[in-house]
Amino acid sequence: MHSNEVHTIGDARRIVEKDGATHVKVGIFDVDGIMRGKYMSKDKFLSSLEGGFGFCDVVIGWDSNDQLYDNTKVTGWHTAYPDAPVRILPETCRRVPFEDGMLMFLGEFEGHAEPVCPRGLLGKMVKKARDMGFEPFSACEYEFFVFDETPHSVRDKNYQNLKPITPGNFGYSMLRNTVWAEFYHELIDLSEAMRFPIEGLHTETGPGVLEAAIAVTDTMESADRAALFKTFTKVLAQRHELMATFMAKWSPDYPGQSGHVHVSLQNSDGTSAFYDADQPHQMSTTMRHFLGGLQMLMPELLGMVSNTVNSYSRLVPGAWAPTTAAWSVDNRTTALRVIPGSPKSQRVEYRIAAADMNPYLSLAAILGSGLYGIENEIEPAPIVVGNAYAQTHPPELQLPQTLWEAAQRLKASTAARELFGDTFVEHYAASREWEEREFRKAITDWELKRYFEII
Repeated sequence: MHSNEVHTIGDARRIVEKDGATHVKVGIFDVDGIMRGKYMSKDKFLSSLEGGFGFCDVVIGWDSNDQLYDNTKVTGWHTAYPDAPVRILPETCRRVPFEDGMLMFLGEFEGHAEPVCPRGLLGKMVKKARDMGFEPFSACEYEFFVFDETPHSVRDKNYQNLKPITPGNFGYSMLRNTVWAEFYHELIDLSEAMRFPIEGLHTETGPGVLEAAIAVTDTMESADRAALFKTFTKVLAQRHELMATFMAKWSPDYPGQSGHVHVSLQNSDGTSAFYDADQPHQMSTTMRHFLGGLQMLMPELLGMVSNTVNSYSRLVPGAWAPTTAAWSVDNRTTALRVIPGSPKSQRVEYRIAAADMNPYLSLAAILGSGLYGIENEIEPAPIVVGNAYAQTHPPELQLPQTLWEAAQRLKASTAARELFGDTFVEHYAASREWEEREFRKAITDWELKRYFEII
């Protein structure tokens, strides 16, 4: 039985029993998009298929450095960090090539933790789309830098003077990808084996930077693919004594690393809900209103997409990243790029996201805001023609400039509370406020160089 044939609890039971292994891997993604998990004995796993298992809710109550939030209500010292129930998702079954094909499954939080579970939140938006008669599809693409470093060496160097695997600006280089063919081939093979197939892989402009486009599929599977791609690309690199980073911007000398998302809707009969041959740019009324929702809510929901302090280092003029919620047609200077084509390819690219995004929360924000636009028949602002960076845009299209500001916009958003619930909005916004407060404690090299002697 192949892992991609597993769809039900019965299927999961059969493949595990047939596999003969003593243990199974189970993972869950936290609010920062980091995969947490453990090995589970075969007997424990099989008994958990029906009723789930307990997992300490600290996973939704700490940051990427395992530091506990001091400002959240769902979890904290006041709750004493109890277990939260987790349901196992049979359809996420995969084999891990590095571990002799060990079976791995993803899970989702239930109970008191369910409202703030990133994958569960996306599931809520997918259900909303289906209730409205649509099936959402998406695809993520990532830029990431690869370094000739290890987890030990980067710490020994204090993350300074890091050595990329290749020097110079070699965008779309056949030279670089041929010299490094073994690594490319292993990444491609891994993507096929673990069901996050890469349809395009190439060098980008900059030392050691690659870009991977993951194949389109239904939106929940798309998020799983993106999250697993990030996790296991890092695993593959470190197994080669290399390191891959998905930071939004790791150096002031190079453009940031994008995490662009392509989205579309199909009708229940399988036809495109975005395509209308008789309308400008083949944009159906549904697509136009979806675009209007994306544009209107982008400033309010940006914190769900640009989720780190570092995200906002990329969202500045001249960094190949949008700075307002403008839209255009096949224009890479706007946050929303309408890509007209056939009924199969008509879509919109959400270009504000960076490689550091949590794909579950990003896709929940994107899908939720688009559906909100359809429900409320929101018309987008006039199309931008030419270089969006060089133009003046309405104040309502301006984006938050810091994570703190984004958290305040999210908390104040009536639409966010309507779409995602008060519990999620309050918990997640508090987690972003915590992140910004932790950043403010840091003394940067820039401050020392600027003020140490002269001020």
